Amino acid sequence: MWAVACFVVRAGARGQGLTYELAQAAVDFARSQGATALEGYPIVARGGGEVVWDEASVGTPQIFAAAGMQQVSAPTTRRRVMRIDY
Repeated sequence: MWAVACFVVRAGARGQGLTYELAQAAVDFARSQGATALEGYPIVARGGGEVVWDEASVGTPQIFAAAGMQQVSAPTTRRRVMRIDY
């Protein structure tokens, strides 16, 4: 099983949807390399607001869902485990 720990997008390139592309690339790369599964550990915003910049590197559930991953657990009120099995 493989895991996506975080995403890094340079400050000048943020806000362009690149994290969605990175998540899809991670799914595709893991599959092409023979991974049996890929997990990500996104965070949910407090009180329905936005995820603050220092938390955003782990992604949000929407980013992983767009790449075909599904939520498999919620270990805390804000953390999710997203997974795709190959």
